[in-house]
Amino acid sequence: MKRLILAMLLTAVGMLLYVAALGKEARRMEMLTITSPAFGHGEAIPARYTCDGNDTSPALVIAKVPQAAQTLALIMDDPDAPVGTWVHWVVWNIPAQTREIPESGLPPQAVTGKNSWPRTGYGGPCPPSGTHRYFFKVYALDTALHLGPSTSKTVLERAMEGHILAKGELMGTYKRR
Repeated sequence: MKRLILAMLLTAVGMLLYVAALGKEARRMEMLTITSPAFGHGEAIPARYTCDGNDTSPALVIAKVPQAAQTLALIMDDPDAPVGTWVHWVVWNIPAQTREIPESGLPPQAVTGKNSWPRTGYGGPCPPSGTHRYFFKVYALDTALHLGPSTSKTVLERAMEGHILAKGELMGTYKRR
């Protein structure tokens, strides 16, 4: 019986050490919210925000940002693209106090990276066929990121590792006319 208790204690200590070694990534991820006055989660994105319209970014509303957040990052992508996930928008260093990103705008401190076209800035939905899903993902970070404007989604995600305090997601759909 003593050996069993000792084995259980050693296992518990080992797990605690493992979790401590994981650091920030081991903590429970908080959720923030991201919504848009233009469309609801799971709803169709209006054509004005796509290649069939003005191709301008929709307004976004962000809430429940942790107090410890220093900046926000935003990624918009389409996992249904025939060539693999197509990146539409990559943005970081959005001030943590930002609660609304206006239509076709960003705070002046925000930095945009390269999308899949490849160019910087927003590129709206433009699926070649069928209905696609578009994910707007916002991350609250505990730091500012020092990345250049040629930064891709992959590089941004690597830079965010270990710095994400909370995240939220809004999904809209679009099918070309």
